[in-house]
Amino acid sequence: MGNSLKTIVAFVPSNECQKYLLEDLEEMPVDKMVDLSGSQLRRLPLHICSFRELVKLYLSDNNLNHLPPELEQLQNLQILALDFNNFKALPLVVCTLKQLCILYLGNNKLCSLPLELRLLQNLKTLWIESNCLQCLPEVVCELSLLKTLHAGSNALRTLPTRLRRLQELRTIWLSGNLLAEFPPVLLDMPFLEVIDVDRNSIRFFPSLAHLPGLKLVIYDHNPCRNAPKVAKGVRRVGRWSEETPEPRKRSGAVIEITLDERPSLPPVAKPETE
Repeated sequence: MGNSLKTIVAFVPSNECQKYLLEDLEEMPVDKMVDLSGSQLRRLPLHICSFRELVKLYLSDNNLNHLPPELEQLQNLQILALDFNNFKALPLVVCTLKQLCILYLGNNKLCSLPLELRLLQNLKTLWIESNCLQCLPEVVCELSLLKTLHAGSNALRTLPTRLRRLQELRTIWLSGNLLAEFPPVLLDMPFLEVIDVDRNSIRFFPSLAHLPGLKLVIYDHNPCRNAPKVAKGVRRVGRWSEETPEPRKRSGAVIEITLDERPSLPPVAKPETE
């Protein structure tokens, strides 16, 4: 009954109904965080926008498809979670929140990202997985401090060459796309530590042994004829991963990879580390 009532109340714009959705949250929490995930929201209660010192705002798993312009008042916001909603376009007001470090946009209906995203120059983590992207938006290449990019489960066939500009990028997740070849631009990014191209259509892997920062490559579920060659100590997940990087010098050593060592998909409770 509670969830059904919230669903009805979400359509009513009165202040009283919005405060009901906030469950008596009338003052900004001491921890400067508001979590309205799974609250049946169809619109963001405007009362939230009065919490000008807010640092973390979680709106995951609702029915949102737009955000009010008043959101711009939250200029101290560092973490914003909009995943599992109904956004077909990223509201431009998000691009005014210049202190954002972590932005979750996964599991929406995004086909592109606005050029205004370039204004988020403090962004270090961007999750755009499970959308409708057929190419990685070029504007992502202008996020100079980006360290983690999750673009899995889209319809990507290539990556832009300008991606090599992101010299702070350490982790890139591309699983569940339509890559027919290993993205050449990744071969020019020696600072990458984790590359995930699981569940694509890659038939041949070039050598990755020249990437000095690489620690883990996940290439499972590809119709490949070979395993990517990697430097000593780099972990691989995929066919023939138990073999040493240089089969001719095999000494019987086995690179052990357990399930606990595999990076997980985003948890329900969002990580707050960069």
